[in-house]
Amino acid sequence: MFISPMLLHKTDEPFDHDDYVSELKMDGFRLIYSNIEDKKLYTRHNTDITTRFPELLNLDIPKGTVLDGEVVVTDVSGKPDFEAVMSRFSIFNSDKVKYMAKHEPVSFVVFDVLYHNGEKVTHLPLYKRKEILDAIIPVNTPILSKVMSIDGNGTPLFELIKEQSLEGIVLKKKDSTYEIGKRSHSWLKVINYQYANVIVNGYRKGDFGWLLSYEDGRYAGIMELGVPKEERNRVYRMDKRDENDNFVFIEPVSCYVKYRNITKTGLLRLPSYVSINA
Repeated sequence: MFISPMLLHKTDEPFDHDDYVSELKMDGFRLIYSNIEDKKLYTRHNTDITTRFPELLNLDIPKGTVLDGEVVVTDVSGKPDFEAVMSRFSIFNSDKVKYMAKHEPVSFVVFDVLYHNGEKVTHLPLYKRKEILDAIIPVNTPILSKVMSIDGNGTPLFELIKEQSLEGIVLKKKDSTYEIGKRSHSWLKVINYQYANVIVNGYRKGDFGWLLSYEDGRYAGIMELGVPKEERNRVYRMDKRDENDNFVFIEPVSCYVKYRNITKTGLLRLPSYVSINA
């Protein structure tokens, strides 16, 4: 049984408040784990991926349970590796899936429970749902664990994840109900963005996207996020240097961007516009 997950709003700065719990934001993909009639695995968009992760079907999740969490793969230092988990997500071949499940299993990190003993518990406050979750998962294991959750202390936790170059934190109201399929201000994410000056060399002819390079000339990726309409139009009005089937090339423009991290291939992950440099 699929349940559309509760989504988060963003906030720019962490804060400390006794009415909130602070959690690590895991860098993976969202998973709804359902064991109502049979064990089923769903993405946040209701894609059934049960056959892609057979190692998760062996978990001791009681009948009548629906859990919400994140699937992650960790690197040699124990940090979530987004590219690795998405590589695993893209495997469909059954023989390769079985091999990876045995030799490089994913981890399911749970942060909420939606059904317990066959009854919906989304109306309960978060702290009550956490108590139920503690009973369902009394001990953390490498393949099944609960997300770290602490009272308040959002600011020191965020400073810690910055030191460790992790993705961010989530701040949740202790008394928040689970708002199915809604983006709620009761849950807030604070992203540990990185920042850089890059060069805009052109723009895509089809769907919007600016062509980016680093200041040393290396390709940095395509920026699709956060660019105001007036800045898009400003770039469109610039003199063209050249073009091909996919891109129009312009005189280079310096731009300040924020991004999640640099990928293994050297590209900016999810670059987002901050400003055009004067």
